[in-house]
Amino acid sequence: MIRRTTLTAALACLMATPLWAQDAPQRHLPQVTLKAGMHLIQAQVASTPEQRAIGLMHRQSMPTNEGMLFVFDTPGVQCFWMKNTLIPLTAAFVADDGSIVNLVDMKPQTLDSHCSEKPVRFVLEMNQGWFAKRGLQAGARLGGAPFDNRR
Repeated sequence: MIRRTTLTAALACLMATPLWAQDAPQRHLPQVTLKAGMHLIQAQVASTPEQRAIGLMHRQSMPTNEGMLFVFDTPGVQCFWMKNTLIPLTAAFVADDGSIVNLVDMKPQTLDSHCSEKPVRFVLEMNQGWFAKRGLQAGARLGGAPFDNRR
């Protein structure tokens, strides 16, 4: 009887611990190929609250043409911070038609808030400087499945 109670208590604790409390990078997210001019981006898609909360936390590095696309159900002013994020990133706040609303460079392991200048449903995080090195600024358009039917 004690073993069953102990097991039940342990399971209850595990179930009560939010997924986003993990201390390792999340894996096995869906992926989508995006286009930024002539450049292709392999983006992991974070579309649930738990996936968005973890984001790119705890990663030591990210390949050059990879990123993470955060997808929200409805447009809103989206704000991001870099808690437990080890690599410098640039966030592109993206409108439904794929146009970049604004870009923000973010420093690792800070709680500074970085927000979209208007309501958006998409945020694409890439290694810091990725957009600048390719001459991509606010107003540039991204292509790919999330944006193709929204123009």
